[in-house]
Amino acid sequence: MIKALVFDFDGLIVDTETKIFQAIEEIFEQHNCKLPLELWQTCIGTKDSFDPFDYLEGQIMRSVDRDDLRIKHRTRALELLENEQPLPGVEDYLKAAKELGLKIALASSSTRKWVTEHLTKLNLISYFECIKTADDVENVKPDPALYLEAVKCLGVKPEEAIAFEDSANGSLAAKRAGLYCVVIPNEITKGLAFGDVDHQMESMAEMQLNELIEKFS
Repeated sequence: MIKALVFDFDGLIVDTETKIFQAIEEIFEQHNCKLPLELWQTCIGTKDSFDPFDYLEGQIMRSVDRDDLRIKHRTRALELLENEQPLPGVEDYLKAAKELGLKIALASSSTRKWVTEHLTKLNLISYFECIKTADDVENVKPDPALYLEAVKCLGVKPEEAIAFEDSANGSLAAKRAGLYCVVIPNEITKGLAFGDVDHQMESMAEMQLNELIEKFS
């Protein structure tokens, strides 16, 4: 019996992934260089797996001011995200979950500040009983720790929860933790291989939540 839902954040609730990649692409273009999407995809849903500035320096054969570029990247990404709204069907799923009496958590490899600021701005934060982020675990996705912490916080067993993910690292973390996993790729992650997931959709608007849950009951 499904008792809980656990949502990823970046690229799943809001398509931050496209804007973040656009911002880093612009930095590379300013250095007359191109960042291959397939390299960037390796770090989606996790952290510290790929440093774009290592790659940039290798391409242009000189060092860069990394701290300055990180600030510029974050500033530009936030500019691009200024008017971003939840992805199709997300708020409907959150409302439906409440109506069905399901517990709701969030598990993200990003920082708590990043996640809570966006959720607050979007008026979605009140839906979540529990929020687990990179600040709460030693290892982020694809390690299962975030999902294990989320279900523990909700007081449910992993097999009683469905995880919603957009990335390969995230879906691997969810399955390693023992949750069901539904993948909803975005423009940046749609070309990835997701492995042994339980269901895949183009958006949450594709299927009513109660119909989806019936697949796992």
